[in-house]
Parts: sequence; C-alpha cells; structure tokens
Amino acid sequence: MRIDRKPLVPQGAAHFPVNTGPLHTRRFLFLLCPSFTLLAFSSAIEPLRIANQLSQRPLYDWQTASLDGGPVVSSCGVSVNVDGPCQADAREDVLLVCAGNRPAMAEQASIVGLVQRHARHGGQVGGLCTGALAIARAGLLRGRRFTLHWENQPAFVEAYPDLAPSDHKFEIDGPVMTCGGGAAATDMMLDVIARDHGEAFAAMVSEMCLRRVAIGRDLSQRSPISAVAQARNPGLAAIVELMKRHREDPLPLEELSHRIGYSRRHVERLFRSTLGVSPGRFYQNLRLEYGRNLLASTDMSLSEVAAACGFETKSYFAKCFSKRYGVPPSRVHARQALGR
Repeated sequence: MRIDRKPLVPQGAAHFPVNTGPLHTRRFLFLLCPSFTLLAFSSAIEPLRIANQLSQRPLYDWQTASLDGGPVVSSCGVSVNVDGPCQADAREDVLLVCAGNRPAMAEQASIVGLVQRHARHGGQVGGLCTGALAIARAGLLRGRRFTLHWENQPAFVEAYPDLAPSDHKFEIDGPVMTCGGGAAATDMMLDVIARDHGEAFAAMVSEMCLRRVAIGRDLSQRSPISAVAQARNPGLAAIVELMKRHREDPLPLEELSHRIGYSRRHVERLFRSTLGVSPGRFYQNLRLEYGRNLLASTDMSLSEVAAACGFETKSYFAKCFSKRYGVPPSRVHARQALGR
C-alpha cells in the first residue's frame, strides 16, 4: 500500500538546514495491530515529522495501515484511522509492526506473512513494543540483536528459547530494528535520523521533543546547532552562553575570549576543531536562528527583528538571512503570512 501524496513538511519557527545532496525521502509503513501501544506509535512517528519541519525538506514519509484497512483500537482504547490495508510492496519502505499488551496480535499469520515477504524482497522490517514477535515468528531474529518490552521478555524467552532479547531500549541490526516501546521508540528514531543526517541534526530533533537525552548522549544544554553539548567542553559552552546573552549587542571575539580567560587564537582553534566553523560564523548563525524564530512566531517588523539580533540594518540582516536559509525573511514572516 502506498497512497500517492506529498510527504508532510509542516511549518515551524525553529530551523536546521540539512544539505545532504540529492534528496531521498525515506519511507515508513506503520502496521497497527489491535491493542497497539499508542505511546510507542506516536513516539516513533513524531521525530519524523519534526525532522521534516526542522529541515523544511521531505526527509521522511510515513503511512499507516491495518490488516483490513479499518480503524484500529489502541491499548488505551483510542481508535486510530489508517491510510488503508497493509500491502508492503515497496522495497524501499521500512515496515514497522506496532503491537502492545496483546502480544499474540503481532503473531497473526497474515502479519507474519507480510513481514516475511517484505524481508524476502530486501525491505527493512521492525517492531515497536511486542511487534518483535512478528519478526521472531517470521524467522528473522536468529543471529541478530533485538529487544522488546521488559514486561514481555520472560514469556518471549519461554516461547523462543533459542532467541535472547537484549535489555537495551532499542536495537538496529542490519535490516531489523526493534525497540521496547513507549518513549524508547523516540530513541530508536533519533538513532535512525542521526545515521541519515548526522548527530547534530538528530540532537536538535531531540530538543524539539523537549528531551534531555538524544542518540545516547546526555545533552546538558541547548545550542543553536546542538553540537556544543556533544563537545562537553566547559569553555566552549561558556562562550556560547555569552553569545546568547549578547545577541542584540554582539561582543567582539577579543571580549568573548577575555571574559573566559582564553586567547583569541585558542577560541578560533576551539570552534573550528569542535564545531567546524569560525566563532564569527557560529555567532552570526546563532543570531540568525533567533531572528528566524522571531519572524515566524511574532508580528515584529523586519527592522525590529534585525535590531533584536544585533544587525545594524534590516537590509544586511535580510542579506545574511537569505544566504543562510535560502529564502528571504518575508517567506517566514508571520506578519506578512497573516496579511498584516
């Protein structure tokens, strides 16, 4: 099943440019089993939506399915409409079986058959929560790392004594991906996004989820490109905090360096070796990101936004903005979008 429609790319205030060359949209097909866990399903699908929104590119596409094409009642009693019956006929699709506290629903012969056929044709398969049972029944877990919810692991081992699930939140081993369900589905998708588009981008997706942990790292603070936290360098973090506090009145690099007790040359080396950009470029990008947020979420004038970001003129702000984001400020200006 593949509904012919454009991938969803919502608008948002935050933005993270992703330049990965020719665009390949990665497609996911969520097969909902009766009594599937709604938390795991939403935790898996929302990072994909956020990735598209942050990048303003159709990095991911997703569709939902059930065996008969009808609505499916989740474990909490909420009924979810789907796009249609499951026909995993596109090799490039990732088929994810979404199950829950009725594990046997994932072991139905029709679901197992779909998983087997998709894998046989070279497609990637996965399971959320007890969705791993469908993959086990299909004979695809032998010799691979996998997991499922800890509550269901004892019964699983009894049913499949030759298979040993891990205690990790998620596992991605070749063409098979599994997670324990719940919020662990977000961890798994963040890992997918990191592999596809880099850890800094995945960390920003994590921040949009209001998570303090992303792709296995403890993100101790927020940064405009989310790489500062990964660096775990106190001096670098202190400089970025100064930059944040002085968006409207940017400090010269000499002043920033002096306040932290570093030499200018050391700060330049630190930024280039850790973040791959000069301090000046980083500082400007930070201010432009702040300006983009103001444009998208307030009715401030272009002059007011430029001043709030430390640009002397709105024309120079517009020039730098267009170079950074590939569109003029008017394209994201809330006031103009509302016809004011």
